[in-house]
Amino acid sequence: MKIALITDAWRPQINGVVTTLQENCQRLRARGHEVETYTPDAFRNWPCPGYPEIRLAIACGRQLSARLDRFQPDAVHIATEGPLGMAGRRWCMRHGYPFTTSFHTRFAEYVEMRTAIPASWIYRLLRWFHEPAVRTLVATPALVNELKSRGFSKAVLWSRGVDTEMFQPLEIREASTPPQLLYVGRVAVEKNLEAFLKLDIPGRKIVVGDGPQRSELEEKYPETEFVGYRFGRELAAMIAQADVFVFPSLTDTFGLVMLEALACGTPVAAFPVRGPLDVIRDPAVGCLDENLGNAISHALQLDRKTCRAYALGYSWDRCAQQMESWLEPIQRSPKI
Repeated sequence: MKIALITDAWRPQINGVVTTLQENCQRLRARGHEVETYTPDAFRNWPCPGYPEIRLAIACGRQLSARLDRFQPDAVHIATEGPLGMAGRRWCMRHGYPFTTSFHTRFAEYVEMRTAIPASWIYRLLRWFHEPAVRTLVATPALVNELKSRGFSKAVLWSRGVDTEMFQPLEIREASTPPQLLYVGRVAVEKNLEAFLKLDIPGRKIVVGDGPQRSELEEKYPETEFVGYRFGRELAAMIAQADVFVFPSLTDTFGLVMLEALACGTPVAAFPVRGPLDVIRDPAVGCLDENLGNAISHALQLDRKTCRAYALGYSWDRCAQQMESWLEPIQRSPKI
């Protein structure tokens, strides 16, 4: 099958959305499919205000249409609601082709945090975007139900995986005194990072990542170590060395990095909200508490081998099989 994947989220972005799409592309190709990606780096693009690592394709409709016409895909998946996603949606609807979409981030809530625009208005726009799709793929059963209650009638489950070869426990792990408390992700207001940094608890706080709030938080919390981005095995080793992985976000739809932490044997401390509730379904691998300090204290007592065993239940292969099953083939009239 020739699969067109259209996404505004791609390298150099570093997040769960990009990881999910890349892992699925790799495994769909391994299953014999031809996957062609349509990403901002292949078009004229511009940095998103406030998020320079997010590149937005400019006036991409004609070029995208020409590329899709040449490729003649058997199925189209539109991963994001940005400029490329909009252009891909127009192409499919102009030709009368079915397509699938996916819902990755709480874009409506993020906009509301930064502007006076109510989230309900943004959800109206998102419903308009996704409604023509045959299916909208969503990371968790709870989010499927939530979106259906908001009028997204075609939401279906598309779970996640974790690279358990990359993310694994250290063979020799040094004892940390005080304990290492680690955050990995964007340093931005929607991640609620300050809820972690302001805690008066024993521990060495380490922040891996970057973003628009970094300078402000570095100045405000000088005792915290901000180390910027880390990648691959270096990142995995930092997570495996940590005593607790702290996930303070209140708005993530899943939180793939929590699975990566568990694969390293590192227990998770988080708030009891969507995302953590869907990932940390066993209290033996993490603690969810309205008091984040209490969650960290409890997580320090958890067994690291249990965390690793839990993560082994998640597979990118199964994730890709699920995505493959949801794709909608394009039925074309045979050429005479």
